[in-house]
Amino acid sequence: MRFRLWAPAAARVEVVIDGTRLPMKASGDGWFEREERAARAGTLYRYCIDDEVLVPDPASRFQPQDCEGPSEVIDPAAFPWKDGWKGRPWSEAVVYELHVGTFSPRGDYRGVAEKLPHLASLGVTAIELMPLSDFAGRRNWGYDGVLPYAPDSAYGRPEDLKALVQTAHDRGLMVLLDVVYNHFGPKGNFLGRYAPQFFTARHRTPWGAAINFDGEGSRWVREYFIQNALYWLGEYRLDGLRFDAVHAIIDQSPRHVLDELAFTVRKAFQRPIHLVLENDLNQARYMGPAKYTAQWNDDSHHGYHVLATGEDDGYYVAYADAPAKHLARSLAEGFAYQGEVSPFTGEKRGEPSTHVPPSAFVDFLQNHDQVGNRAFGERLLSLSDEKVLRALTAILLLAPSPPMLFMGEEWGCTQPFLFFCDFDGELGEAVRDGRRAEFARFAAFRDPAARARIPDPIAEPTFRRSALDWSAAQAPAGKAWVAFYAELLALRRAHIWPLRPGPGRHRMAGERAFHVDWPLQGGGTLRLAANLGERPEKLALEGRPFHVHGTPGEPWSVAWTIA
Repeated sequence: MRFRLWAPAAARVEVVIDGTRLPMKASGDGWFEREERAARAGTLYRYCIDDEVLVPDPASRFQPQDCEGPSEVIDPAAFPWKDGWKGRPWSEAVVYELHVGTFSPRGDYRGVAEKLPHLASLGVTAIELMPLSDFAGRRNWGYDGVLPYAPDSAYGRPEDLKALVQTAHDRGLMVLLDVVYNHFGPKGNFLGRYAPQFFTARHRTPWGAAINFDGEGSRWVREYFIQNALYWLGEYRLDGLRFDAVHAIIDQSPRHVLDELAFTVRKAFQRPIHLVLENDLNQARYMGPAKYTAQWNDDSHHGYHVLATGEDDGYYVAYADAPAKHLARSLAEGFAYQGEVSPFTGEKRGEPSTHVPPSAFVDFLQNHDQVGNRAFGERLLSLSDEKVLRALTAILLLAPSPPMLFMGEEWGCTQPFLFFCDFDGELGEAVRDGRRAEFARFAAFRDPAARARIPDPIAEPTFRRSALDWSAAQAPAGKAWVAFYAELLALRRAHIWPLRPGPGRHRMAGERAFHVDWPLQGGGTLRLAANLGERPEKLALEGRPFHVHGTPGEPWSVAWTIA
């Protein structure tokens, strides 16, 4: 077995196996390596840097004793995969975002697998796992990962994750994984000690120094993340990746690392691979054939949210003036902001997206960010009412853009999803204080006593409160919501999947009423007429209805037709 480490700032590197330090040979360009025949699957090892510090393998496949412990050798070919899965087209995507640790009573991969029959019967076609890369402690959202190749041991072993993927495929479900290539977590990352070229002070991110994608020594940094994408898609047979906050991946080189990554992935796989971005800059340039499949559409979410709640704090201020108009434009053209000045930042935001098909925009009413980044983690049903949410859901689940649900949404879940992590000492105190300080700029939290009521992210009960209570899905109200979602998703299979709508056009019929028309690939038009306000409006109903929610034109009514 060959051990290899890029440590350009180290003078001496040893691999440590069973307490024995074995010297590694410098092989040029900052690399050290050693062949060791005694190592095999199950062997635990570390690297010793300059006789000073023991570190895990930055490309470790598994960390059985957390991110600062030894790495374990994993045989990538040992899992008995079944042949036959060919993937699914993106046109059939109905995505369900979940956090492995809080989704099921077990809180692990097996727990997720046990709930897949529920998702398949609902009409879900893809599960999206929040990040799995090894993080410090036993509980975390996943965005504090420090070892991107090692699925965290809190949820099981690598073979357990592969078994989950296989079980999902057996039920016709795609599996997507959220990956974080814009920063490393604050605890357990040793790269700065022996490979400081991983970071650059020339750029800044919300989490500190940026990852070096464009400066001196960036060749191996870029390769580290590109190979990580190939690793997850190949070794775990995932169907796609969702890339977190790519607006914080700063690359001023002639070829942006996102372009290189997409090109490399497309070249490596013949089966359908779905690459989805989160990009606050609304850059349509990254989407298209041989590029990225889709982007999370915050614009449509913000329009939905303001309509449902009336909130205008923070970034919602950019949608509060005309939420229905912003939503209608998002449904028809993708982005609501396509270069216009945002009232939130005072700067231009976005690029034209009228040429981009609706399939390139993932729409949602809720996700981990929009729920969990609230001070008290409120779900939408706690902030609005059932009449409003049923109308908005009738749009979300039948609009041409692929919909995404957040775990528990389908039964009208009202329990919170809170921000949680498992740091101790000074770091834990800093996270707790920082979390509460974030909300000081909001009117409701200017009083220190109000901020003190924000749940402690370090406390285990905060994590426990976020674990789904599945008994609520069996209560009468929960069953009614599940039936509503299943009915709409059945209509989506029957009427939306075969149509392949193109970019649409919208026109307002009142302050909160609008029409949206999408031309269909085979001829004809998909039409939406919606009144998302409290007073009646006159709406034109043209074509054959296939779903009408409420009386057309009345408050909170939605009508879908095909002409």
